[in-house]
Amino acid sequence: MAEKILRKDELFNAQTVAQLGGEYARAVPGFDQAQFQREALEGLASRELMARMDWLADCVDAQLPADFTQKAAALEAAMPAPLDPMRQDDDFGHFIHAIPGILAVRHGLEAHRARAMDLLYRATQRFSMEFYIRSFLNEWPAETLTILSTWAGDDNYHVRRLVSEGTRPKLPWARAVKLSAAQTLPLLDQLHADPTRYVTRSVANHLNDLSKTHPDLVLGRLAQWTSQARQDPKELAWMTRHALRTLIKQGHPGAMAALGYDAEAPLSVQLELTSPRVEIGQALAFSCTITAPCDVAVLVDYRISFARPGGKQGQKVFKLKQGAVRAGHGLVLRKSHVLKGDATTFRLYPGPHHLTVQVNGVDRATGQFELL
Repeated sequence: MAEKILRKDELFNAQTVAQLGGEYARAVPGFDQAQFQREALEGLASRELMARMDWLADCVDAQLPADFTQKAAALEAAMPAPLDPMRQDDDFGHFIHAIPGILAVRHGLEAHRARAMDLLYRATQRFSMEFYIRSFLNEWPAETLTILSTWAGDDNYHVRRLVSEGTRPKLPWARAVKLSAAQTLPLLDQLHADPTRYVTRSVANHLNDLSKTHPDLVLGRLAQWTSQARQDPKELAWMTRHALRTLIKQGHPGAMAALGYDAEAPLSVQLELTSPRVEIGQALAFSCTITAPCDVAVLVDYRISFARPGGKQGQKVFKLKQGAVRAGHGLVLRKSHVLKGDATTFRLYPGPHHLTVQVNGVDRATGQFELL
């Protein structure tokens, strides 16, 4: 079996360090590429992914001018060509090009805000500056939001995406931002009709973050956007499903109704587990039959309640089926769920577990099994 390459080693290694050193050596007079590569590589092995970005920034910064205006000019001169403006999605950039954002925060946040924001504007067209704009939002909220409002209409979709992604309430791995929904929603109002999926996905993810604390506000905004008809209906329907995914897993009635699913529909569900005892690493097979006296659109999920140490329980919701039940014709669904024993994010423990079938946000049937 081939040895697994860690993400940190895939992103930061001799090849990528050489690429980065070459970019600075070609653009910055006096930049010693050999020295940079030697120092950078010596410090990589002991550091994790995020710390490696800071370390590379240390190594670059050591050879840049101390004056921030000159430093920013050198960082911009070393930037690669902008990311392909013709793409529509999944063009995040390369992590080695995070360095301008790191140094903009370190040296520009307090005394050189305007120049640092210009640097972020140019840098985000090469690698998303979503982590670094958040420091400016916390330190200079009014001024930064004003600039982001202008950036929301920029020709470059990476700049537009930064407006939504950088202000997300729960951006993964990133520091928190001290912004209210009232401050960020006007930006999403500008962006929701964007023609680029990279931007609309960010808008939907932003709404999904907000839905965890302001569900009714999110539902109201989606209804407002629907009535405005500025976005293509199919794209807005996709955005709505993506934005409401957490509420759907929770069975939120308003979210169900927004997607066309009736929580009070007259449904009957029969659940059958193939075995009451399953070993860790094996699959739990089950089937359910859904019947109704009339045609009903259904969104079917299943929830597993996991035994945890100390008698506690953990729960996870999984997607099963989106479809319809026809009057007089049962909808039969089957699933084989592998209970992985080597998952790094969710450890399994022996004990009693429960599987619940949820239809249109309502628990309809539950079965118990023993995990060995």
